[in-house]
Amino acid sequence: MPATETPVLEAEGLVKHFALKRSWLGGEVPVVRAVDGVSFAIAAGETLGLVGESGCGKSTVGRMLVGLSPPTGGSIRIKGRRIDQLDQASFRPHRRTIQFVFQDPYSSLNPRMTAGDIVAEPLRNFEPLSAAERRDRVMELFRRVGLRPDQMERYPHEFSGGQRQRLGIARALALGPELIVCDEAVSALDVSVQAQVINLLTDLQDELGVAYLFIAHDLAVVEHISHRVAVMYLGKIVELAPKERLFSKPLHPYTEALLEAVPQPDPEARPDRYVLEGDVPSPLKPPSGCRFHTRCRYVMDRCRTEEPKLRAMGDGGFVACHLREVDGAWPEL
Repeated sequence: MPATETPVLEAEGLVKHFALKRSWLGGEVPVVRAVDGVSFAIAAGETLGLVGESGCGKSTVGRMLVGLSPPTGGSIRIKGRRIDQLDQASFRPHRRTIQFVFQDPYSSLNPRMTAGDIVAEPLRNFEPLSAAERRDRVMELFRRVGLRPDQMERYPHEFSGGQRQRLGIARALALGPELIVCDEAVSALDVSVQAQVINLLTDLQDELGVAYLFIAHDLAVVEHISHRVAVMYLGKIVELAPKERLFSKPLHPYTEALLEAVPQPDPEARPDRYVLEGDVPSPLKPPSGCRFHTRCRYVMDRCRTEEPKLRAMGDGGFVACHLREVDGAWPEL
């Protein structure tokens, strides 16, 4: 991205805490630290993959970006304009710029509406089109995502899982967004259907220049579609780097462990591979210092007390690990 070009989206220091109900015994209200200081930017036409174990805060980040969950702290900017402090009425015009594709293609579509009405709903809400113009636009969207216009009168239960996700993508494309948040958009699909949807997203990006935040736990899928990848652990980004470097030379021990966990056809290919032990600590009470130190095989005394900063590397990536610090001159993200 040229230095003078404003990113489509910038998130800085995003925080999301959920307060639980106070015990009848009283005392301090427990707080779940779902997201705790996440920062990144996405350029036009770029795909940023966001990966991590279940419960690390990936989906919460995506929901904050599109206004489905208000952040506790930090800032969100779309094309340079801050949106996290806007009320629903003021945020509404920005829904043209950023859209969302949900994880479950079975529950994200209204079963009482026809497929054509589902895709047309954003147009009815935002575009002053006649019924004929709206129908023509919906027909074009159906063709664009690989569906036939004659399927517009069908209901969601008449489509396969892959076709339903195509409907979700068509609905997200209806207003011509510049960024689409894909929250585990292919995880509920068969492998062959996953490939079809991923190829569709890639083709749409090439054709329309749309950017994606692609949230997933399948590293093979992320490697295929992403330009850069951010790795989250317990509410924080621990590494962010160009795809090629991250998959060939991970710098954070957690990223290394995730890549080691990818299944291999030959069970004897990596007899000494690193297997993560223990469970992810509770976000109610995250560990002091580095949050990964309870499971890290390289842990040092410093890791238990001092939280590492996400610092820039020379290759365009960032990592939060004391092992990678050469001096104190690295700029923070």
